[in-house]
Amino acid sequence: MLPMQNIKLAVDAVVFGYKEKMLHILLIKQKFGEQKGKWALPGGFVKDEESLPSAVVRELQEETGVSISFLEQLYTFGSIDRDPRGRVVSVAHLGLINPSNFVIKADTDASDACWFTLDDIPNLAFDHKDIIQVGLERLRSKIRYQPIGFELLDREFPFSDLEQLYHVILGEDIDRRNFRKKLLSYDFIKDTNKKNVNKPGRPAKIYCFDKEVYERLERSGFYLEIKFV
Repeated sequence: MLPMQNIKLAVDAVVFGYKEKMLHILLIKQKFGEQKGKWALPGGFVKDEESLPSAVVRELQEETGVSISFLEQLYTFGSIDRDPRGRVVSVAHLGLINPSNFVIKADTDASDACWFTLDDIPNLAFDHKDIIQVGLERLRSKIRYQPIGFELLDREFPFSDLEQLYHVILGEDIDRRNFRKKLLSYDFIKDTNKKNVNKPGRPAKIYCFDKEVYERLERSGFYLEIKFV
């Protein structure tokens, strides 16, 4: 016999972006309910016919206009008093995008949508501050052994942008010489034979990430390990 329950299932999206050499989080402003006017993570209730990933994709599209390629389940948040509307269990998902590829547009139950730096996050609804922290910890851990950082960069980039990205996310100094030497020894970072002539000084080579090469290496047992000093 099934137990009597009055539990709602929701999803929340912890979407990080990288711009102006800073890590940002995508937030929406609540349009309705007890949390009206408060900023929150994009998300909402899961429909009966939906999978969890489908629900996250839909909520992001409806509330921010963002479509996303990198998305993975992060953690389940189920504290009894986490939502004033009743018992709501939220399955949070981690997402990564390049903000320059999207125009943010609030819709449905969001009155606004905006990128915030991690040092400028406003007072948030529900337990979303805690959810963001868990997402940040996952990002900092995973970027050390999977090339997910390329989701945050332009398709083509000078190597210094990749170094800066790792420094910003981890808040650690990089042994730049070894970092560069190690990553360029793998075939999944390709020299495009282009140079960045828009900055002063010696023109920098432009690179791109070859996802197919990386996935082929991964299937053969390759393990990426990034170490810092």
